[in-house]
Amino acid sequence: MIPLIQNFRTIILANGNFPTHKIPLDFLHNAEQIICCDGAAQNLLNAGLKPDFIIGDLDSVSEEIKNKFAPIILHLAEQETNDLTKAVHFCLENHRTEITILGATGKREDHTLGNLSLLTDYAEKANVQMLTDDGVFIPLLKTCALESYSGEQISIFSLEPETRFTFHNLVYPVDNRKLTSWWQGTLNEAENNCFTIEFDKGKVLVFRQY
Repeated sequence: MIPLIQNFRTIILANGNFPTHKIPLDFLHNAEQIICCDGAAQNLLNAGLKPDFIIGDLDSVSEEIKNKFAPIILHLAEQETNDLTKAVHFCLENHRTEITILGATGKREDHTLGNLSLLTDYAEKANVQMLTDDGVFIPLLKTCALESYSGEQISIFSLEPETRFTFHNLVYPVDNRKLTSWWQGTLNEAENNCFTIEFDKGKVLVFRQY
């Protein structure tokens, strides 16, 4: 099992696919605070849990939920940012900087890609991880060594085409090379209990399968 960051117990639940895997569900059930993005509140209630806050433009929230949870609803109508970003900004304003994001993938692929790309922006001000039913996405802003195990499945995505990478302790080596397309860093594998992603600049997204 990959080492997940267990103390990231402020949960933002987005309105993508509700988690079904045990790992993200355990994070949800052990959360210190659950912040729902808009219509995700109904999904959370269906799972027998209650939100601490509901944030967004409220275009996906029923009148029943609006009335019942009025004291904890923050209606933010501006359209310059999506509901997930609004929730992250709320966390930062309230000094919660260790965040696990759930439900941010699935349904619409354009929403999924947008949410994934935003992770590296959030990482400039917060410690974040995004859990799906298959694994975890973590953003990196500098060279990093990560605890692992032999055989762990790993994909690495460069968000800036001029970034140069060197991979250490991965089955498929990269040495001072640019990853000019997203597929080029995918489907790699850890060789032992630690691997290093070395890069000179830019923003990087790492996917680690459970």
